[in-house]
Amino acid sequence: MKLQQSINVRLMENLLQWDPLGYGLEAYDTECVDVVQAVHELDDINKLAQKIQAIYEFSFEEIIPLAQCKEKAAELLTIKNEDSSCSI
Repeated sequence: MKLQQSINVRLMENLLQWDPLGYGLEAYDTECVDVVQAVHELDDINKLAQKIQAIYEFSFEEIIPLAQCKEKAAELLTIKNEDSSCSI
C-alpha cells in the first residue's frame, strides 16, 4: 500500500507541473487525479495518451495534441514501472 501511495505522489507531482493548455499549473487538479487513475488501469502508451487527451478535452473543450499526450503518457508509465519494479 505504501508503494502505491509513493507512486501516486510522484505521478501527481509530475502532472501538477504540466500546463498543457496554458491555464496555469493550479487549473488541473481534477484532471490530474483522473489521469493518475488511468495510469493504474492502462499500460499501453497509445491508450493512455488517448485517455489523457479525452480527460482534458472533457474538462476544457480543447484538444491537446496526441503527440504531447504520448510524451506525458511515456513519462507517467516510466514512473509507475520504475516504482513497481523496486521490491523492498
